[in-house]
Amino acid sequence: MTEAAAPARRRFPWSSALFVCLAALAVLFLTPTAGVVLSALKSTRDIAFGTLWTIPRTLDLSNFSVALGHPSVAIYFINTLLVTAPATVGSIALGILGGYVFAKLPFRGSEPLFLVMVSGMFFPPQVVLVPLFRLFNRLGLLDTLWPMIIVHVAMGIPICTLLMRNFFAAVPNALRESAIVEGANEGQVLLSVALPISLPALAVLGTLQFTWIWNDFLWPLIFVNSDDKRTIMLGIVSLRGQYTVAWGVQGALSLLASLPTLLVFLFFQRFFIKGMAMGAIKG
Repeated sequence: MTEAAAPARRRFPWSSALFVCLAALAVLFLTPTAGVVLSALKSTRDIAFGTLWTIPRTLDLSNFSVALGHPSVAIYFINTLLVTAPATVGSIALGILGGYVFAKLPFRGSEPLFLVMVSGMFFPPQVVLVPLFRLFNRLGLLDTLWPMIIVHVAMGIPICTLLMRNFFAAVPNALRESAIVEGANEGQVLLSVALPISLPALAVLGTLQFTWIWNDFLWPLIFVNSDDKRTIMLGIVSLRGQYTVAWGVQGALSLLASLPTLLVFLFFQRFFIKGMAMGAIKG
């Protein structure tokens, strides 16, 4: 055995163990998804008789037609979009402004303020359920879409500010100074110099914020009572059969509800990995 072959052979068990661990994690992660797919392709009767985890002999797509034919499903999708789009744009816009100030326009006390703002990422939302419910009740905003938009914008500011600050800090100061010498103000520097360089960060934030807000279940459950104000995740739970829960219809609607987030990820895929890597190592 040569000296070059010996180290390679000693490393082999470690690579095999890593492969086994990753495969186990992949199976663990994909099992719920497989359950949803199988339930969407089976009738409620088949699921009730305990045959959920068997491969169906024929594909039954009736659950999808029932889900799409439900009179409230279109309203659920529209409400979710009306919450997700402004909340995503609002949180990213505020994160851009905050990140630029902390990265390029530091002031006395900016570092402690930045740490306080970023600490909001670790704040459990369950702690503020009752205070927020009382606040929006006094403002007369319960059973509307506004509480969800406001809360998602507020809770998205810390992660957006952190990531944008890291990216803006990587922008050379010489570019900013050159633009200012040419007569540009800070707003023009931000829009014309900093943002074009930070497209990967915007792709990451757009994907993450859109996915988190679209899939949110907690806040609609707290703030919404009327069926015509429900979002898609809350609407999935409300779908029931005549006597039992319509597991197959819920599974079909769950798959349909995941399509927008999948399309967003595919659209920003080429920027996403690059943005996550760069944002993680710069500070």
